[in-house]
Amino acid sequence: MAVLETETHGQIFVMRMNRPESLNALNYEMRCAMAEAWTEFEASKDLEVAVFTGSGRGFCAGEDMKEALKDNTPGGRKLPMEDPFRTGKISKPIIGAINGFAMGGGFMLVEGTDLRVAADTAIFEVSEAKRWLLGGYNHGHIANLAYPVALEMAMGYRFTAKRFHEIGFLNRVVPAADLMDEAMKMAAVHAIRNLAKEPVLPEIIAAYEGIDHLEFGPEYIIPKPLDPRLKSWVSTAVAQAAIDSGVARINVLPDYS
Repeated sequence: MAVLETETHGQIFVMRMNRPESLNALNYEMRCAMAEAWTEFEASKDLEVAVFTGSGRGFCAGEDMKEALKDNTPGGRKLPMEDPFRTGKISKPIIGAINGFAMGGGFMLVEGTDLRVAADTAIFEVSEAKRWLLGGYNHGHIANLAYPVALEMAMGYRFTAKRFHEIGFLNRVVPAADLMDEAMKMAAVHAIRNLAKEPVLPEIIAAYEGIDHLEFGPEYIIPKPLDPRLKSWVSTAVAQAAIDSGVARINVLPDYS
């Protein structure tokens, strides 16, 4: 069984940590696989957005302490290659789909994502304080949270998904069964941003009636009526409102680099 699973859905890259028996604790094998996968995602000309999640009850429990103790390598063995996710060098949006426990280093993975949707059963904790470590003291400030909340985090208090949503750390909270559907809907919105680069664009425009010209710029406007063949292209929740109103107006999103 692979410790990391990856899938591609058009321009969307899905990465799933897959050590459910250990709540997806970060052992050396998984960290190497993640570094390779993130490097490939960043380099790809076809992939525009990633969805990052875990399997089983946990998103990620952080460092594999059993392996670190066995190998006498606190923090884990040094990787043979750079992980661009860890070093903040990924220029494309990453959506965290937090399916369960996000603890210690697993919480830091959540912090590295740009948008976050969590299962309503997810639990978050900066665990370092419970082990006499200082690694978690600044996470609340990194997240730009109020001082009392940051202090709670630094002291190892646990947070529910509902609480984190209320204080602005999460974008959305959904039932666990709907987590990946919601994350993929969010990802589809970002995948639209690359459409203007696609050579198929003139054919798409030709599929509409009553188009005299198309103006390229910070945004492009596609008047009604919308061709039924293209509904799958703009079938996300955000674009659906444009379909219903008869005018699809899509803003090109900023360069995340």
